[in-house]
Amino acid sequence: MEGLDTLTRSLAQRTPEQLAALLTRHAEPLARRPAPTELRGLASALWSYETLHHLVLHLDHPRLQVLAATARLSQERAARDAHGPTAPAAGADYQSLMAHRLSFAQLATAPVPPEDVFTALGVTGHARTAAEAGLRALYDDGLAAPTEDGSVVVPPRAPQLLAAHDLGPFLVHAPELVPDDTADPGTPAASVPATSLHDESRAAAATLAATVDRLLASLATQPAALRKAGGLAVREIKRLAKAAGASEPHTRLLLDLALAADLIALTRTPAGITALPTGAYDDWLLLPPGRCLAPVLAAWSALWAIPTHTPFGETPTALVRGHDRHAPALRHALLATLAAVPLGAGAPLPHTPSPGPEPARTDAALRGLLEAADWHRPLAVSRQPMAAERAAHTLHEAACLGLVAHGTLTPLGRALLADPRSLDEPLGDLLPPLLERAHFQADLTAVVPGRPAAALAGLLASAADRESEGHAVTWRFTPTSVRRALDAGHSAGTLLDDLTRASTTGTLPQPLRYLVQDAARAHGRMRVLPAACCIRSDDESLVKELAAHRALHSLALRAIAPTVLVSSSPPAATLEALRAAGYAPALESDTGATTVERLPAHRTTAPTPTRDPHAPLTLARRLLGLSPGSQDTATSSGV
Repeated sequence: MEGLDTLTRSLAQRTPEQLAALLTRHAEPLARRPAPTELRGLASALWSYETLHHLVLHLDHPRLQVLAATARLSQERAARDAHGPTAPAAGADYQSLMAHRLSFAQLATAPVPPEDVFTALGVTGHARTAAEAGLRALYDDGLAAPTEDGSVVVPPRAPQLLAAHDLGPFLVHAPELVPDDTADPGTPAASVPATSLHDESRAAAATLAATVDRLLASLATQPAALRKAGGLAVREIKRLAKAAGASEPHTRLLLDLALAADLIALTRTPAGITALPTGAYDDWLLLPPGRCLAPVLAAWSALWAIPTHTPFGETPTALVRGHDRHAPALRHALLATLAAVPLGAGAPLPHTPSPGPEPARTDAALRGLLEAADWHRPLAVSRQPMAAERAAHTLHEAACLGLVAHGTLTPLGRALLADPRSLDEPLGDLLPPLLERAHFQADLTAVVPGRPAAALAGLLASAADRESEGHAVTWRFTPTSVRRALDAGHSAGTLLDDLTRASTTGTLPQPLRYLVQDAARAHGRMRVLPAACCIRSDDESLVKELAAHRALHSLALRAIAPTVLVSSSPPAATLEALRAAGYAPALESDTGATTVERLPAHRTTAPTPTRDPHAPLTLARRLLGLSPGSQDTATSSGV
């Protein structure tokens, strides 16, 4: 209790801005507990075992060394100063044994003078300066608190949490990456221009934006069903990978990121649980390219999973709640290590190992990377199972997201490492604005030399087939694709007008105009009635042609009038058979009006609202007993 009192008094001495910064840094673990209503509740949350375990994973080597040394000394002092025996007497009865067991005497801690900590670490000069900075950082993070006489108190569980880890000697700086000795010393290092980092990051970001767009559009048209055991079935992942134009591991990664960014959600339907876009997806489509990718990349930095890594014996899946609390710390450690690698000096990405019963071999470059990364997050890198496999897959994910290239961080990777919440500006520099005009060509193609805006992409997708991806996107107009636009409610006039407004020149090639007009003349010459059903057309010769067509034999067409046929199949199947045979029918309602056929657009509600960026400061003022608009700072009095 004395430690919690000390931490509570320490928190009360902070300004609202300082306390809000603490709440923001620890937003992830604190969000898993009820929101505190008083400072002592916040102190209890920070020193609870679950929160403490999460926080120590994100400590670098100096801070963890200081915390571990303080915790060990604190426990030793508590044991030395304890009143009475530290263990039950020999031959004690059951009640005495249980009373001792429930007293948690082994969790007792005592204040430790900082000088004793530095002596135990054996630090002097620059090392002592680093240790003192580490202690101040622990104070800022609420993982330690100063008493009135200047001693240090730590959470009661800290000694047990850190006792099993041998952290080695105190290191002020991260180890330097050692070049691969297996390389031929006579081979000169490849020269890498500085501009290539920006170019590769821009290309990766553009590809990522287009892939996520296609993936979410596919989910909006056809939601994905989850297995009863949880996660997407392999066939669903294959379908979505084909629609997105990505590999299956890459698709699993993007699905998990979209779920974490609240762009898709899992919803229960009579048929089971399905994944489909949320209402935020519609707003997302209207954002500039940089702001589109910002929530996706921020979600990757905090994701409790490595989606592209599937341990041996497990089935690859996606949209499963992650339980790998070490993954965010591993990402930070790897990115922080690569941030110190000069351009041209980094090693290529390691091969992604395939799952197998035997551990994958670790090359020298990856071993050196893991050793250096250990300094940044000592408990989350090489001390975890399958460290090399997890690191290799994490690096490949970073490369797919445009964060890593040529063995070092790209400017986008450095921005993510500095602050995952401030990516709009670096992404805006990487990705040009969305294009709202296309180049229409005489070969019946439309080319957009960049990423098209949502309205332009929707217009072209309704009347043409996407033919190629890359820096330029190409659509091709065909009679079938134009009929698709007419089926969706366009007339020849409205379609030509919309395409003309989308043209960079304000005109359309003559072949495209002829194609649209020819398709419109043939469109709707026959009508499908929802009467189980009927086909009617004013062209009697066309009705006779349909009745005799061999490809339509399955419809069992019968003429009931010179202009009317009866089909044994329902309207949807009749329409499909007619179009497969090369005709262009239109669906008609029972009132005689043409029915517009549209692709379904499924949406659901995100499970939680987007976090208010001002919420930490509001909570900090409430915990300090200040009114929301007050500019006063907290006093040094206890709470």
